[in-house]
Parts: sequence; structure tokens; C-alpha cells
Amino acid sequence: MLLNLEGVPHFYKNYVKLIEETDLIQALRISGHRMLELVHFIKEEKADYRYAEGKWTVRELLCHVIDTERIHTYRALRFARNDKKPLQGFEQDDYVPQSNASGRSLKKIADEMAHLRIATIDMFEGFTPEMLKRRGTTSDNELSVIALGFIIAGHETHHRKIVMERYMGAK
Repeated sequence: MLLNLEGVPHFYKNYVKLIEETDLIQALRISGHRMLELVHFIKEEKADYRYAEGKWTVRELLCHVIDTERIHTYRALRFARNDKKPLQGFEQDDYVPQSNASGRSLKKIADEMAHLRIATIDMFEGFTPEMLKRRGTTSDNELSVIALGFIIAGHETHHRKIVMERYMGAK
């Protein structure tokens, strides 16, 4: 199923535009695989590196990606089940300090990312085409279930590129 970008709020469009795949499950698999390849490449001594004052460490950024995926999958589940109650947003900068990122090894974070992505893919594979089209409201924006899936893959891709460019110096 192709995603119509007209139905995606502006601040999410840049994430979705990073995804080349038109198949959601393939997009989730590829983005997850690429992120895990990168995480396994990062040395533990680089895990607390910040590229600038006030920016997240590598560990914090990875935990942010995990938290955001969980939140978006919860939203997708609610919308797929035809729940019409509007959902609240979340403040990422409030979540990161509470993530216990510094108390976890990169290996444990990578393992959690891998397990979470498997569960995310399993959930989206269980949705019918009708469920993927269903819409709900979060943070005063209407989103479809399929858009949330592409946002998950795009958000992860966005942060993988940040790690490569700003934390590891690669383009």
C-alpha cells in the first residue's frame, strides 16, 4: 500500500520522505537492520559522547528512538482497533533523562531495539488493509495506521543519519 503524503502532518513528512521502500514491512525491516548495523559498529567508549553541549549522548538518542517507536506503535494499535479517542502527545525532552540510558550498555540497547522491531513488524503484519487505512487523532493531528508505520521507519532513519554525521563524522 502506498502512503499518501498529503495525509501526513508537516513535521512527520521529512521522516517519511527518507524511506525509499513503498512496502511498509520492508521499510521497517530495512530501517531496523541498518540501525542495528550502525549500533553494533559503535564502540562502548563512544556511547556517552555528545557532539555539542546540551545534545543527547549516543545512548540517549538510541533510547529516544526506542521510546518513540513504542509510542507510535501504541498509537497505531489504538487506531487499528478503531479507537476514536484523541491521544495526547509526549515531550521527548522529558522522556530522555528518565530512560536510564547511561545505566545500559550499547549491547543491551541494541538487543532491545531488535526485539522491539520484531514486535512492531509482527503487529503491522497482523493488520488488514482496512486497518492500515484507519485514522486517529494524536497531538491534534490526524494520522493513519500506515502513516505511523512509515513514521517509525523514517524517524529511525533520521536518527541513524544524525549518528553517522554528527557522532561518527561520516556523511
